[in-house]
Amino acid sequence: RFPAYTVSRGGEAADFDDMQEMRMDYYLLTHLAADMGYQLAMAGAETFRVEDTMRRILQAYGVTCQTFAIPNCVAVSIEAANGKPLMIMKRIGFHGNDLEALEKLNALSRRICAERPDVDEAMAWLEETMKACRSYSTGVFYLGSVLVGLGFCLVFGGTLLDCLWAGAMGLIIGLITHFMDKQEANPFFSTLLAACCMALPAYIAAGLGLMNSPDAAIIGALMILVPGLPITNSMRDIIYGDTNSGIIRVVQVILTALAIALGTAAAWHLTTGVYGLTGSTTVSWHPLAQAIAVFVGCCGFCILFNVHGRGCVLCIIGGVATWMLYLLWGALGCDIYAANLFAALFAALYAEVMARVRKCPSMPYLVITILPLLPGAGVYYTMSLGLEGNMMDAVAKGLETIGVAGALAVGILLVSSVFRILNRRIRGARTLES
Repeated sequence: RFPAYTVSRGGEAADFDDMQEMRMDYYLLTHLAADMGYQLAMAGAETFRVEDTMRRILQAYGVTCQTFAIPNCVAVSIEAANGKPLMIMKRIGFHGNDLEALEKLNALSRRICAERPDVDEAMAWLEETMKACRSYSTGVFYLGSVLVGLGFCLVFGGTLLDCLWAGAMGLIIGLITHFMDKQEANPFFSTLLAACCMALPAYIAAGLGLMNSPDAAIIGALMILVPGLPITNSMRDIIYGDTNSGIIRVVQVILTALAIALGTAAAWHLTTGVYGLTGSTTVSWHPLAQAIAVFVGCCGFCILFNVHGRGCVLCIIGGVATWMLYLLWGALGCDIYAANLFAALFAALYAEVMARVRKCPSMPYLVITILPLLPGAGVYYTMSLGLEGNMMDAVAKGLETIGVAGALAVGILLVSSVFRILNRRIRGARTLES
């Protein structure tokens, strides 16, 4: 039995003397916070955002609470008026990346904290928000896969013929991943199968002389499988002190990279009689052509990550600008690590600024804008050199890939750290004023 208690709402006191009503209010409030955290995690939110959102909602209703989240679980514990705890835990199962839902849920949590409605009404708001989230049709999803392969193939030196092949290979990845997602298959196996089935036609076509640069086409299509969201989330989790979650996501990234390498390696072995060590020629395209290609590729990623409206346009602009800055720093004589570092600094800064201008999470902007820099090519070439027996070159390329990933991490962490310090100071100043 729970004793009567008082909850402060909007400066007014609401007394609950009926035991059953108060029991239900406590339960629904905890359930609301847990549901909000669950939906955010399913949308691909960072760990710190999930925990902070649940905590803020409960604190807005004057409830003492503890929140906890890792990539596969969220938990909320509150202390009832009689001192007994009430805890709700939800396991995070199989999910994709839904940046549309992430943005709408973030806006809803702000609204709940500001208006503090009845818990029943807040639960209704949450249900309405989830129903209102837009999503692309299956056909458009496949189109997004085609655009990613087509666009990034040209960026990595493919010819126009290779781009057509890369678009078809991207469609193969889209078909396989969509089917495997419906079956809730293990992500490692799904990635391995998609990489293998995508690379098989590329090596066969190259062996028959139907493709100029199979490497560029494969890398362009493989960008769909590169774990862009886990990479950025792991960096942000670590900088916010969620080391466990960050490590879990890093392991996920490593396993995905391994699945990509194993899948393409299996395809290479299956086609050695046709492809062998056939040369792969690349083309150096003009920066303007690369800008158009990145634009196309980022359009595809906006579809795959379910980004809509004005945010979609801003994400694409950020991706193109980031790649242009990378090319500029390279033209000025910077090595690959410095060029990636400066481009990552811009991408992270752009994401943080856009988030504050539009009052939404920075994650959609950061994920899309930094995707052109992710070292998918490094993972592929490390595998390819190893298969050819050039172990020293493979090790060198692997170390270079790790160095590029480190440069991107440093750029993101620097900007995130600065903005976090600024946010703390602003909140502290507001607290003192109040």
